[in-house]
Amino acid sequence: MKPQIESIYLGDLRTEATHIASKNKIITDAPTDNNGKGEAFSPTDLVCAALGSCMMTIMGIVAQRDNISLEGVTWKTTKIMASHPRRIAEIHVHFHFPAKINLTPAQKQKLENAARTCPVALSLASEIKQEVSFEYE
Repeated sequence: MKPQIESIYLGDLRTEATHIASKNKIITDAPTDNNGKGEAFSPTDLVCAALGSCMMTIMGIVAQRDNISLEGVTWKTTKIMASHPRRIAEIHVHFHFPAKINLTPAQKQKLENAARTCPVALSLASEIKQEVSFEYE
């Protein structure tokens, strides 16, 4: 099987990952509370960002099939860390749908179910609490 990502350790608790197909790069840095500079996403930040992005992508796929535009939806992600061992304890994702996106209750339910069953959500350990909320104007 061919790798999709190539990475290198740059030293000083920093890494660089390259998406082979697109050549896009992501830099990670250890957070300041764990001996790092905090100048870039930490690896655990990327896990949380991946959850929100995956949820939105799956909602987007469902919306495309139903001819619904979700352009302008925003979300905020909050990570809560635990210690001993250091790990992600909770991820909170709050989606905001602007008023221009007028959805029926059935459409809202369908999108919310899609978000909660995205591949990243289903891949995270069950010990990680996923708190997901949806706000509609």
